[in-house]
Amino acid sequence: MKILQINTSVNTGSTGRIAEDIGKVLIANGHDSYIAYGRSSNSSVSKIIKIGNNLDVYLHGLKTVVFDRHGFGSLNATKKLIEQIEIIKPDAIGLHNLHGYYLNIELLMKFLTHKEIPILWTLFDCWAFTGHCSYFDNINCQKWKSHCNNCPKKRYYPSSYVFDNSFRNFADKKLLFTPPENLHLVVHSKWLKNLIKESFLKDKVTHLIHSGIDLEVFKPTTSNLKARFNLVGKKIILGCASIWDRRKGFNDFLLLRRILEANFIIILIGLKKNVIKNLPEGILGFERTESFKELAEWYSLADVFMNPTYMDNFPTTNLEALACGTPVITYNTGGSPEAIDENTGIVLPKGDIQGIKMGIENLLSRDQNELKSACRARAEKRFDKNDRFKDYLNIYQSLLNNE
Repeated sequence: MKILQINTSVNTGSTGRIAEDIGKVLIANGHDSYIAYGRSSNSSVSKIIKIGNNLDVYLHGLKTVVFDRHGFGSLNATKKLIEQIEIIKPDAIGLHNLHGYYLNIELLMKFLTHKEIPILWTLFDCWAFTGHCSYFDNINCQKWKSHCNNCPKKRYYPSSYVFDNSFRNFADKKLLFTPPENLHLVVHSKWLKNLIKESFLKDKVTHLIHSGIDLEVFKPTTSNLKARFNLVGKKIILGCASIWDRRKGFNDFLLLRRILEANFIIILIGLKKNVIKNLPEGILGFERTESFKELAEWYSLADVFMNPTYMDNFPTTNLEALACGTPVITYNTGGSPEAIDENTGIVLPKGDIQGIKMGIENLLSRDQNELKSACRARAEKRFDKNDRFKDYLNIYQSLLNNE
């Protein structure tokens, strides 16, 4: 097989690493792998294709900010991508994040529909079936079930500060995404699969494949971090995100710090320098790292991994923490609770800061060796990337065999 994947990034960020790992599995099984990307990349085992340039991204962003037409810019960049697709002649296309200011969904989908190329589209959020937003559950919006209009999240990603074109965007997406008969969907959570059943994509075949991680990298790991940062004798609450904002629960960590005892230290990874400088006493911040080894060391020394996310699909950080033997506390948000069970973590209502404190005390009161073993065992059983990405390979083969 010859597979071309399309995503915002390659081998960086959660979606970029997923595309990279799928490429690795394809190549290991004797297939050809290409990845076309729009924004950022690291080295890749696949043949990579850059979509557009910085000017294309800027102009697409301008069209979004003013006209609320995200996904309908990048005309020339997408035309050139289509020319590359014509040259490569892939047997199937793997779509990932199509939003991100780099791609024209109208040109691409019309081309793929006309060519009748099998498509496997992994949805990481809800953008594909809304008129604007990528998540709506934090405000309990139901408009996407019938027809989006007057979007209450117009100023949230992908932000528009002038016009509201959510009604038109919804109609255009429905027109573009429902016709391809050979379009299959992949989701990482039962939560998102259930939402799709209520959307205009309800008739598409939807496969549930939980995310996978590298269990050889994310595993209980010893380090000198406690001694290095004067954390010996402290109880560690860890938070990790690529972008910290209200959606990821940054403010909830600040509130939690106020009610925790002095022997607790909160560590946040992925912060910007200016934020780190202004953290209160008892919270230690670090910038984002691309080093999986370093992340595994932080996960392993933590007593609890806390993920107070308000909008999410199936966060990989939960899996990485479990694989390192660390229990997870998370809000009842999207598919985040699906990563854990009663033996490996605690699920709480959004914003329940006092509940987090009680949850931490609950987890610390348990037999720590049994708790760590249960976390690792759950990761090994459910989230081994070698198994999960083979699922993608099997679906591609089924698509080509018209099964």
